[in-house]
Amino acid sequence: MVKTALKCALVLSLAGCASGDNPSGGFVERLRDTGIGLSGKSQEAQDQKLQAESAVLQDLTARRSVLPMGEAYHTVAHSVLATNARTAEAELRAAKLRARAASTNWLPRLGPEISLTSLGDVITSLVLDVTLFDHGRKKGEREFAKADVEVAAVTLSQDSNDRVFTALSLYLNAEEGREAAAHNTATLRDMQRFVSIMNKRVQGGVSDGSDLSVVRQKLAEIRASKARNEEATRSAMAELDAMTATPLEGLSGISKLSIPLNLARPLAIVMADAEKERDIAQAKVDRANALPGIGGRGRIGDNSGSSISTEGTFGIGTGARLKAIEAAKEAASRRVAQAVEDSNRQIRRLDSQVAAADRQAAEAAALTRDAKANLDLFQRQFEAGARQVTDVVSVYETFARQQERQITLKFEAARLRLELARLYGLLADGEQI
Repeated sequence: MVKTALKCALVLSLAGCASGDNPSGGFVERLRDTGIGLSGKSQEAQDQKLQAESAVLQDLTARRSVLPMGEAYHTVAHSVLATNARTAEAELRAAKLRARAASTNWLPRLGPEISLTSLGDVITSLVLDVTLFDHGRKKGEREFAKADVEVAAVTLSQDSNDRVFTALSLYLNAEEGREAAAHNTATLRDMQRFVSIMNKRVQGGVSDGSDLSVVRQKLAEIRASKARNEEATRSAMAELDAMTATPLEGLSGISKLSIPLNLARPLAIVMADAEKERDIAQAKVDRANALPGIGGRGRIGDNSGSSISTEGTFGIGTGARLKAIEAAKEAASRRVAQAVEDSNRQIRRLDSQVAAADRQAAEAAALTRDAKANLDLFQRQFEAGARQVTDVVSVYETFARQQERQITLKFEAARLRLELARLYGLLADGEQI
């Protein structure tokens, strides 16, 4: 009501403004009297106001990373965020500027008007346009701009978490390659010992040469596996170094993340909520545009005066258009419900997979211990002459496969935990983003 009264006062007083010595001065004085000022609010004050009014921005800012401080995960995340191009940040800045512009859209619009009469005279005027009644169009535009900032903020959070997830996935690839290569090195050393024993037995005529060929083939396979793992490590680290300003040398180890499922809402749901508010605001603007409003115009200059006019008209399809706008609001609400369902399914799936991977890793560790005990037994029997070298090699292969599976499951669980943290947007601090 205060804004509407101000607008009416500005329009109705235009004629009086034209009679003064300084026509524009009267308008400026009236704006000053309202406490608005032509300069507007500062960017910092506007951002603080927007932050205080937006639950979405407060939620995103309050999020804390689940990556342990001082460990390899945190170092990788900090490095890749420091060198992020942050395209989404530029889009958020642009959205904030649009919101700041829209925050004063209820003010009258002032501009020059120049026209040429039929007699060849040039008429110049200063025109003031004001909307008196618009069915909430201006308010809808302000709400749309605010929701647009929230959408851009969620996009920035998603992009930052995706970047950290990509970097940590590369780090895990490198770590898994290093651990697997170290396992290959130990296996290669043990297998070379078997080859040496087998070679002596063949030379002494105790064993057949075909058994030696089989063992040598297994040795070649281990060398090839070791080379593949080392290459995978170099490739992952090269790609990771490309994402950072300085190479990440000397990092090792992985962290077992603790991710409470009720700590925060998944980013997909936050995005759906923000997009719903933006769609509803757009629907309000569309509805207002489909209905006639009331506007005023004042002219200062050669043709001074003021007038009241209507804006917009009804059409044959206006009713259907209004129904379509209401349907758009309903669709926006349903998209949120769908996002909640999809996110819950993903979270339940990942949580189950993490538990399964941990259980299987524990089982693999138990099987590895059993295989090692069996290997020790076969080696003692071999030394006593009760077993052939090929028997010991076969048992050793079982032991080595269990070790490989234990490594694979360990890193699979680590990747699943990272994916779960990414869905919740907990791979980077909200304030840092």
